[in-house]
Amino acid sequence: MAALKHVVVHVDGGARGNPGLAAAAAVATDPSGGALAERARTIGDATNNVAEYEGVLLGIELARELGASRLELIGDSELVARQIKGEWKVKQPHLKPFRARVMKELAGFESWSIRNVPREQNEEADALLNQALDEAA
Repeated sequence: MAALKHVVVHVDGGARGNPGLAAAAAVATDPSGGALAERARTIGDATNNVAEYEGVLLGIELARELGASRLELIGDSELVARQIKGEWKVKQPHLKPFRARVMKELAGFESWSIRNVPREQNEEADALLNQALDEAA
């Protein structure tokens, strides 16, 4: 497969119960919305915020495997997006290592961005996440 320059990845994470059974999902497309790959995995018991960070990490992993040099991450967690961008401080001690790991992983890309959207605009990743949780329950 030829290396892809720009990859868009919709990411999501969630827990049933908070904390509870959690999963992460990522759906990669080209900039025009053409499907490239998708992946989901359960992560055991975790909080929603931990699952959201795991979704971002899964999305980064998928983009790297696709040969992306430019990465656009889209998720429905305002907290995680703003923490990664440095707009909000990470106040919860258990989330600090997740942000640090995300920043380390993003350093390998020529450019990256992250933004949050309403859940309705993140439907594919949300559906994949819920499918993983249903199969694990």
